Amino acid sequence: MTTSPTGPVGRDTLDELSEDLTAEFDDSAHSEAHSEAHNEPSHGELDLEERISLRRVEGLSTELTDVTEVEYRQLRLERVVLVGVWTEGSAAQVDASLTELARLAETAGSQVLDGLVQRRERPDPATYIGSGKVSELRSVVLATGADTVICDGELAPGQLRQLEDKLKVKVIDRTALILDIFAQHARSKEGKAQVELAQLNYFLPRLRGWGESLSRQAGGAGGGAGGGGVGTRGPGETKLETDRRRVHRRISKLRREISSMRTVRETKRGRRRANAVPSVAIAGYTNAGKSSVLNAITGAGVLVQDALFATLDPTTRRATTPDGRGYTLTDTVGFVRHLPHQLVEAFRSTLEEVADADLLVHVVDGADPLPEEQVNAVRAVLAEVTEDRDEPMPRELLVINKVDAVDRLTVARIGNLMPDAVFVSAATGHGVGELVDRIAGMLPRPEVEVDAMLPWTEGALVARVHSEGEVLATDHTEDGTRMRARVRPDLAGALAGFQVQG
Repeated sequence: MTTSPTGPVGRDTLDELSEDLTAEFDDSAHSEAHSEAHNEPSHGELDLEERISLRRVEGLSTELTDVTEVEYRQLRLERVVLVGVWTEGSAAQVDASLTELARLAETAGSQVLDGLVQRRERPDPATYIGSGKVSELRSVVLATGADTVICDGELAPGQLRQLEDKLKVKVIDRTALILDIFAQHARSKEGKAQVELAQLNYFLPRLRGWGESLSRQAGGAGGGAGGGGVGTRGPGETKLETDRRRVHRRISKLRREISSMRTVRETKRGRRRANAVPSVAIAGYTNAGKSSVLNAITGAGVLVQDALFATLDPTTRRATTPDGRGYTLTDTVGFVRHLPHQLVEAFRSTLEEVADADLLVHVVDGADPLPEEQVNAVRAVLAEVTEDRDEPMPRELLVINKVDAVDRLTVARIGNLMPDAVFVSAATGHGVGELVDRIAGMLPRPEVEVDAMLPWTEGALVARVHSEGEVLATDHTEDGTRMRARVRPDLAGALAGFQVQG
């Protein structure tokens, strides 16, 4: 989210000073880090340092006091007021939804000043909260000095336009806010393309320009057979129609690019399946600690940040069970209540990593007041992603994270709700060993048992049995290595010529 300068200063001047200040902060942070640490930082630490260094600073003014002085500018946080409509559910659920909206706003770079909830049977079709409440909201905006209002729902184009006309400040909805956060955090080419596609699909019906800017369509002379005569001539296409056509073209191009990237992703998944490597997908609510769990199991060093949607690009790492079987762990994008449909569609190829896995490790934030709501939200999104697939969802292992931040009573309550869950703290390492054992027990095991005598010249086959199969017994003899193991059918075929008869 961006803010406009409050003084009469050009955008170029503000951008130049922002770049200078960012460079200055980056240089000082780099020198301090160099003096205090001797080890090379991980990719996750570098990503976190970069992300923090670009955060806006609160309390620094952009207003020019004297045009004769040296211009001094800083970016400031947007000041926002939240508003929601309570149509169903309990008061605790409504409060949790607005609290989550506040965290989303802070993650996007805003300062939350106030939050309001109105009880209605359904949102007002014209202004979302009703004309009377709009006047009250306008008073709150003036009293707090807010410059943005964020609504806890998806606004229709007409609602958005009327609210902005009456409140005289910028109005956005929950969907636009989440899209803004995704745009800030996308790093890979695929991630950026997916976010842009979602944004264009969202903003297409909200393009402005009807009314006074609508132009007559005849164009040209207009007096011939193709024209409408006097009073119908005009410049042709309107600016709005031109913008709409360009957006449609861009959407088509992005869909083609994402489709080609999806082919690459499916090729990689197919290669892992051909190598008989079991796959485990880590899914869950945003900021539940999925990346921390991945780091605790594999030591991957991926970005960990106490912020919503810190991870958008999937990260895959290799891990090994206690009995030596290899498998892959994939960290995926987090979910949230009312995840915009545009994002689900755009990130479908990424989310299919979850549906194609052999095991789903579902991480839940144990410190959240309503963890069961998180579980339901994640399962709803996954059901939407897999609704047109014939294959069933993979087995699910619930993992309650952050147990170091909750009391025993809360742990007991969650254990009552989810009796098969594993309780861990990725920050302290508590329960990680039990989690690794549970993953090993739920991974698919090779189904063909073989007893083979492999000559010393077949070292590659011996290595494959160790890496892809489950070795039951090994005996080294003068003729080679005798192995009894459980392997998959393709490896069993390669061992058929060395089987011990009888």
